Amino acid sequence: MLTADGSNEMATTGTVAGRRRRTVAVAISIAVFAAAAEGVIVALWLSGWGAADSGIAERVPLDTDFPKSDAAGGTAAGRLTAGPGKPSAIRGSWPQFRGPDRSNVAPDSEKLPPTLSKETVRIVWSLEVGEGHAGAAVAEGCVYLIDYDRDRQEDAIRCLSLDDGREIWRYSYPARVKRNHGMSRTVPAVANGFLVGIGPLCHVTCLEAATGKPRWALDLVRDFGATVPQWYAGQCALIDGGAAIIAPGGDGALMMAVELESGKIRWKTPNPGGWKMSHVSIMPMDRRGGRQYLYGTARGVVGVSASDGRILWRYEDWKMSTPVASPLPIDQDRIFLAGGYGFGGCAMIRLAGGPPDMRVEEIFRLGQDAFGSEQHTAVLYEGHLYGILCRQAVKGGELACLALDGKVRWTSGRSRRFGLGPFMIADGKILALEDNTGMLRMFAADPAGCREFGSLKVLDGHDAWAPMALADGRLLLRDSTRLVCLDVSVGR
Repeated sequence: MLTADGSNEMATTGTVAGRRRRTVAVAISIAVFAAAAEGVIVALWLSGWGAADSGIAERVPLDTDFPKSDAAGGTAAGRLTAGPGKPSAIRGSWPQFRGPDRSNVAPDSEKLPPTLSKETVRIVWSLEVGEGHAGAAVAEGCVYLIDYDRDRQEDAIRCLSLDDGREIWRYSYPARVKRNHGMSRTVPAVANGFLVGIGPLCHVTCLEAATGKPRWALDLVRDFGATVPQWYAGQCALIDGGAAIIAPGGDGALMMAVELESGKIRWKTPNPGGWKMSHVSIMPMDRRGGRQYLYGTARGVVGVSASDGRILWRYEDWKMSTPVASPLPIDQDRIFLAGGYGFGGCAMIRLAGGPPDMRVEEIFRLGQDAFGSEQHTAVLYEGHLYGILCRQAVKGGELACLALDGKVRWTSGRSRRFGLGPFMIADGKILALEDNTGMLRMFAADPAGCREFGSLKVLDGHDAWAPMALADGRLLLRDSTRLVCLDVSVGR
């Protein structure tokens, strides 16, 4: 694997100090996790990939005062520290979960090489991170990551340089989290100069994106009666219309809009049915009559008015034991639903009528052997859906293409299975990562058939589940303990 200097080792940014114990935790329902080593400073990456001097200077505290939130009635103190990193001149953007428009399709300006190989892909930098599955966001030359520091028992919102991975700033606050399929697992949202992140124990934090200076915070459990999901919070924040859109799923609110500038609550959606927070991330949908937000829980799927938080419709015939994949808008009327974990499959529903008499019609439903999703939401591209089949399915873990009428066009075959790995579409191609090998593969996003355009091992591959990010040819991937930045631009 080629590095920036042309060697066959990976350049590593940063070392990990402190004492860590290598243990093996039995997964509750998914997999077996391996942790990081204890007893020495980790300086070498696995599989023969080398290390470089980090050059990270000791961080200096800048500001320890966390202002009170008008919405939350006060927050825990945090700590802001500075590092030597500088924002990159690269200005490509992947500012939230699933990219600029939450479609997981890169802008047309992103161009990929014709094949994946060590000749066409370069490792730019690599960084060890806390155990988890939190994906990155990219904005204004910075990489934003919600990490976890086990030594200090703190959530750590980190801002890194897109150029070299050096830390620009870090905002930390206390959060006692035990390993449970990792710790942090959400992607922050960056917009209008602000960053909003959701920590594993449902702490919502708003910071100034450039400096890390805290603006406001919410404790969804304390303030709104939320229940921390089984494997910690998996909901990725949405910023829309100058507000953070969050679904506490508690007695105090099913969903709410919080003003970015002030932390004041713009509106709250009542939750008389007691729908609990899930791992689902809110998806916006534009429909005749106005914008709405889609959310799914174990009790069903709901549409909420973006203007005032009113519930526009509920669909309680779609129930998942562990909802993770988000409802996916297809057009102004249709929504695609998918699930997994033994209760999987998919369905296409249609919204009919308008408020106050909006109703839901089911167009089709398929079992998990046809199409489903345990973790990652399907991608809609040129009239077809692409996703990874549930592991319990006959063709479990294979990449698949589904037509909007419910007919499966193709699957990738038994030799190319991705488990719970992420995928996205750019330049008419699918990038998909095998979760336990770290093998990145590229396919044609074409319903006519499954055509592969090369593969390259880019990670050690232990539980590589985090969503991808792509900005100006920089592809960010991670497994449970390592974040890597690849140059996949054309003509690099």
